[in-house]
Amino acid sequence: MVFASPADLVADGVIGTALGPSSWLSIDQERIQAFADATGDQQWIHTDPARAEGGPFGATIAHGYLTLSLLPTLTDELLRVDGSSAAINYGADKLRFVQPVVVGSRVRAVGSITSADAGSSGVKLSYRVTVEIDGSERPALVVDTITLFVPAG
Repeated sequence: MVFASPADLVADGVIGTALGPSSWLSIDQERIQAFADATGDQQWIHTDPARAEGGPFGATIAHGYLTLSLLPTLTDELLRVDGSSAAINYGADKLRFVQPVVVGSRVRAVGSITSADAGSSGVKLSYRVTVEIDGSERPALVVDTITLFVPAG
């Protein structure tokens, strides 16, 4: 979805607008290990494929926060607001990790706009993002994200 300016986010009819889906993104062991190295979370369920094979999921799983950290990549395809000098991550509400992402899975994002509030710094846009797992009825995570879109010039 493309908006011409931050001001267009507060127009009538925007709330409830569906976003996406994004393209599928593959979650491989290299990505999982890079996240483990960056965060220091080397728990075997993420980093030891041989041991994880006998674990509860039959393979390694992505860290929940790895899946969350993919939101900028995944949501970049969901929403574009032209006429913005910046899009600032303002925060998140109601984060739920619903199901683990097993190595080799593909994920994508879908969303919907839940609120838009104009203020002196720009427009705070809230949208619910669901990260889906290819072939699964249950998503990996659901989160309400908040982004501040600052108007250009």
